[in-house]
Amino acid sequence: MHRVPKDPKSGVPKKYLSGAKNKRKKAAEIKRTAQAYKEGRSIDVKAVSKSRTEQANGKSKTTKRKRKKTA
Repeated sequence: MHRVPKDPKSGVPKKYLSGAKNKRKKAAEIKRTAQAYKEGRSIDVKAVSKSRTEQANGKSKTTKRKRKKTA
């Protein structure tokens, strides 16, 4: 596998931080969750998901489709 570009401050892959409102906070959350996983501690998936959603830039990945008018 090839090496991926990482954020110089946090060491987290840049792809994971793209679009975040606060990159430092998101990187800290990713590292904290990874450490807990490695140690075998339980992870609150709902809280992690909520945190990552709040960090998102607010753009939806899907586009809204307008309804066609029928004449």
